[in-house]
Amino acid sequence: MKKENPYDKRYANQEYYWGKKPSTICDRIIEIIRPSSDFRPKLLDLGCGEGRNAVYFAKHGFEVVGLDLSLPGLEKTRRYAEEVGVHVETIHADIVTYELEDTYDVIFSTGTLQYLPPEVRDKRFQNYKEHTSPNGIIAFSVFVKKPFIPRAPDAEETAFLYKSGELMGYFWDWEIVYCTEEIFDCMSSGIPHKHAVNRIIARRYRNDK
Repeated sequence: MKKENPYDKRYANQEYYWGKKPSTICDRIIEIIRPSSDFRPKLLDLGCGEGRNAVYFAKHGFEVVGLDLSLPGLEKTRRYAEEVGVHVETIHADIVTYELEDTYDVIFSTGTLQYLPPEVRDKRFQNYKEHTSPNGIIAFSVFVKKPFIPRAPDAEETAFLYKSGELMGYFWDWEIVYCTEEIFDCMSSGIPHKHAVNRIIARRYRNDK
């Protein structure tokens, strides 16, 4: 049975549901990795949506692969990339079951990893770590549950928020380059609401196996 994706309908509209402005963490990643004419880092965007971050990275010298469950989202990603004159490879897959095979200099995700049920997180995060290149980084932003913040009006039943500190625990054996928790305002549903988010950038040691 085909897994229903609630974002298909949202992404089918001409407007960009999340807009085209990239996540605030993107520039920090670019500063750390520093693409150049001699170094075009390979980056995987897990849950690329309509491509706002994937295209931004491609514009700044990364070789980008965008993965998402939504076919309309992937179509908009490719169209957006073409509009600005860059290329983004796309993979249609479900992060809950998808096993990485290629190795990446950066594995990036924002606003998606809450769809990993708690019982699969250990396996998925281990897979991500094993497919990060030596000296490569993982940069994740996850929504955090707070008792004083109501559930978002467009939240899905398949979303499982993280606890404060949980994300860092998966990278206890890596260098933590950056980590923060913040609360921000959101209008994704057309209704003002707030999210708590934990952002982390972790680097794999060169000799780590």
